[in-house]
Amino acid sequence: MKNQRISKSKKLLEKGVKIPNPDSIEIGEEVDIERISGNGVVIYSGCKIFGKSTLILQGAKLGYQGPVTIENCQIGPGVDLNGGFFRQAVFLKKASMGAGSHVREGTILEEEANAAHTVGLKQTILFPFVTLGSLINFCDCFMAGGTGRQDHSEVGSSYIHFNYTPDQDKATPSLIGDVPGGVMLNQQPIFLGGQGGMVGPCRLTFGTTIAAGYICRKDVLERGRLVFGGSLKNGDMPLIPGMYRNIKRITLNNIVYIANLIALENWYNHVRSQMISEDLPELLWHGLKDKLNSAIDERIRHLKALSQKMPDSIKIYQNTIKEKASPLVLQQKDELYERWTELEASFDMQRGTAEHNELKDVFLERIRIGIKTSGKDYITVIKGLGVEDAELGTRWLQGIVDAVTTAALEIMPSFC
Repeated sequence: MKNQRISKSKKLLEKGVKIPNPDSIEIGEEVDIERISGNGVVIYSGCKIFGKSTLILQGAKLGYQGPVTIENCQIGPGVDLNGGFFRQAVFLKKASMGAGSHVREGTILEEEANAAHTVGLKQTILFPFVTLGSLINFCDCFMAGGTGRQDHSEVGSSYIHFNYTPDQDKATPSLIGDVPGGVMLNQQPIFLGGQGGMVGPCRLTFGTTIAAGYICRKDVLERGRLVFGGSLKNGDMPLIPGMYRNIKRITLNNIVYIANLIALENWYNHVRSQMISEDLPELLWHGLKDKLNSAIDERIRHLKALSQKMPDSIKIYQNTIKEKASPLVLQQKDELYERWTELEASFDMQRGTAEHNELKDVFLERIRIGIKTSGKDYITVIKGLGVEDAELGTRWLQGIVDAVTTAALEIMPSFC
């Protein structure tokens, strides 16, 4: 095993990879070193690299601030992973993570998204330029907003996204911004103040500011709002496991989240696919799509798990509320359970739909013109779109979100 490690380290050195202390790193037998670029890659002491799908592109640096463990990640050009554990995640050009990072399945950091030290991510998608401070747990989130490195959405230090309920479910994804507007890199940033938190599932629109120290428990769908408040009043009340008093909001927020990810899947398939280049080679693009597919699967799985709790929830609700039980709430819970198979099939159908519409075709032509003019640099092409062209693309993607949501509500009309 030691000879295998030394042999792979030696081959990487021969390719031009900089390894200051070759004896200190560990490379799994399954790792294909042909997927590791020799152009400007640096692997510092104590790093471990595992996984046959691992990809490390030019200029990436691993472990400058502390040892890094990589397992089946796709790491784009100029990425800095300064210390921590990274598994089944993808990092696009110039993304970065600080020391003590803990990044797991289904995580995507797009161009120049970054986090400081001691940040935990899983099933997290950050659009370009989104910045996380230190000491943050931000799993099961999507975040967009901002126009560049000097105008970006940000999460303050010591922030928590609460993504696990007392009823032991994780149908709790929060949509911070959205896909149709966020991909155009022309929206107002979102700011989540430090020493605060958010109880998923929440939806926040662009231009929202959550004051430092505040725990957000509600959706904010009006732009330009500052949300603040004091601590909860002291007191206690009966805790009734399995009640799910607001099943409508929970379910709708999950559906809208899934719909946005399906829109992002279309964006990757039709827009990102045209920008295969040195910065986004095909192997990195496939890694990007793989992580997004796993994110969609994860969200559907957790919503299904919630749906299967509804028969017991109905009994608990009826036994607790008795004659005051709302017929509408009972119908919503019943529909979520009885029609889950139809709802899941609807999601699957929407994911596989290769729709043809005028908005998409016209927008993709604008993208092709941008590529001819500016090359295949993603940020340059998208920021080079005119206002009307960007609006056209947003309308195309919003149409996908609306179609997925409408189809779901046709299956479960009591949620309308």
